[in-house]
Amino acid sequence: MSEENNNVEKKGWKRIFGKKWFFPAVYLIVASLLLTGVLWYRNIDNQIPEANEENDNQLDSDFYTDNNRVGYDEDSAEVMEQQEVLKMPVSEESQSEIVTKFYDYSADSEDQLEALVLYNNKYYQSKGVDVASAEGETFDVTAALSGTVIEVKEDPLLGNVIKIEHQNDITTYYASLSEVLVEVDAKVKQGDTIGSAGQNLFGQASGTHIHFEVRKDDAPVNPEQYFNQPVSTVENPEHHEDNSGESNGSGEEETEEGTG
Repeated sequence: MSEENNNVEKKGWKRIFGKKWFFPAVYLIVASLLLTGVLWYRNIDNQIPEANEENDNQLDSDFYTDNNRVGYDEDSAEVMEQQEVLKMPVSEESQSEIVTKFYDYSADSEDQLEALVLYNNKYYQSKGVDVASAEGETFDVTAALSGTVIEVKEDPLLGNVIKIEHQNDITTYYASLSEVLVEVDAKVKQGDTIGSAGQNLFGQASGTHIHFEVRKDDAPVNPEQYFNQPVSTVENPEHHEDNSGESNGSGEEETEEGTG
């Protein structure tokens, strides 16, 4: 019985093998299996680099972000100062007025007269501006720009003086202070209160005021020309011969004592 079954199976296989479509069909099946295997292998192989690439991209992104953070921490102050505009050294600008101007050689005679300071029967050219309250009362004095306090002193003629250093070789001076709220090496931001206005011997005619100077490369410039202008626009003025008369000192003291 088993032999008959075997003979039947053999005859059945022979009939199948004898079909014209059999071997092409087998070929197509084998080819499909091989193609599927190749594609599956390549897919696995590609997934590993993609994962690595994603990690690399994440690392690059983290590094870029960290660098930006470090750059911000180190350079943000400089960038901020370059973008700042010069402000009057008062908290309430609308309540203040300039009572003594900067002596500008190119200004008209009226403005030049308003820039002369009378002290001890002599006239001196103002190297800054005197700002007073409209009511004549004391007021808060604020940093005109962000920077670092490099000098705090008490002068017999000028009163308390603060000097602040900024980017672009710019320094600002604040004199005739009745009170000082900062120390040397202090970092201040624009608008921070650094003291209060007072009176001094040199600028008695200005009453309670703040004497304010802006210097580029240690050369005084007209603050009014640069108020509300970007600090990057401040330029070193051309040097003019001072024919105003006598000096009362030498070096930096001479300039300060000649400014009120």
